[in-house]
Amino acid sequence: MKTIRACLLLSLSVLMLGCDPVPPEPPSPPVLRDLVPGCDGSRLAARDPDPSQRGPWTVGARSLEIGDLWVEVLYPAAPGSEAGATPMEADLRDGLPESQRALVTDEKNPEVRCDCFSDLPLDKEAGPYPVIFFVHGTASWRTQSLSLMTHWASRGFIVAAADHPGLWLADLLAGICGEPVGARQDLNRDLRQLHEAFQLGSGGLAFLADHVNLDRIAVAGHSAGASAAAGAGDLPGVQTVISLAGNRSVIPNPDLRSALFLGGMTDQVIPFSQTQRAYTETAQTSRLLGITGGGHLIFSDICELTNSDGQNLVEIATEAGVCGTQFASQLFDCAASTIPPAEAKRLVNTASTWVLEQDLHCAVGASDFEMLVDDDWIEVLEVKD
Repeated sequence: MKTIRACLLLSLSVLMLGCDPVPPEPPSPPVLRDLVPGCDGSRLAARDPDPSQRGPWTVGARSLEIGDLWVEVLYPAAPGSEAGATPMEADLRDGLPESQRALVTDEKNPEVRCDCFSDLPLDKEAGPYPVIFFVHGTASWRTQSLSLMTHWASRGFIVAAADHPGLWLADLLAGICGEPVGARQDLNRDLRQLHEAFQLGSGGLAFLADHVNLDRIAVAGHSAGASAAAGAGDLPGVQTVISLAGNRSVIPNPDLRSALFLGGMTDQVIPFSQTQRAYTETAQTSRLLGITGGGHLIFSDICELTNSDGQNLVEIATEAGVCGTQFASQLFDCAASTIPPAEAKRLVNTASTWVLEQDLHCAVGASDFEMLVDDDWIEVLEVKD
């Protein structure tokens, strides 16, 4: 009661003296980020000059159905929009034929948690952003290299990766198990379908409108996906091709800025000599790295995916009785790699991001690609202008 009486007396005294109440302080203006110029008038958040370091952006993720393709889209999200959100999780059972998915229980299923968040708003204060189309390898799936794609998105790229009919794990296992297989494999068609959807903003891509730069595109791929990337140089807007454990030279294209070939020196599926030959036969400016102790799968997260019992994907599928596991085990050869996974990721992130930022961000950094020549895990480094 005393508090109320005191407040009334104070209000009356203010009125009697003819004074105005003290107005509240205005809110502080938002802190503007340090945006730096990129290509074609774009504005990008300042990034660490070391391309192996994660970028300044929180990464958003959306799973979209584009035509007959299931596509994961990773992108730079609005600052702070991740507050209260939980990281996106991928269920690897989605890569099995439908009849086989229930064989792997929740307890046995490996947890795949992305350093990204579902359905965040796009960062529209920066951009427009270049696009990277990623093509997975044989018997794989769209999130096989999720950590690499997230790294790219954190540094100012929009990344799209599809489950490719006829190439992904579910279709190949279905064929072995005597079940119906999806559409015929046509990776070139898939890439053109993705490209058209980005142009039209269809298939749930409207949220990127006016913030995507389709004059600056990279196509990257692993193994069979690397062959598709090498053949996509004539796709409108493609400036960069990245071949990960690939053996096909890049088709000539005067608009292409450069190609990057990465291979593992102990790869038992695509020997490094084949990757080196593809590099030699490519006419454009190209770079080649041979990674010591690198097997076929160092460009993916496959060998690091285990469940709470420490079982890898092949062990999980074998124990569960998933058909076709013997075939998959021939491709999922993790024993061929002796390089520590963290070192492999560092090198792949460094080399690929350096090229992407040079070509698609017009970056003028202090570092040079040849900085890798003294790295203990690099056995071959070649540059061809």
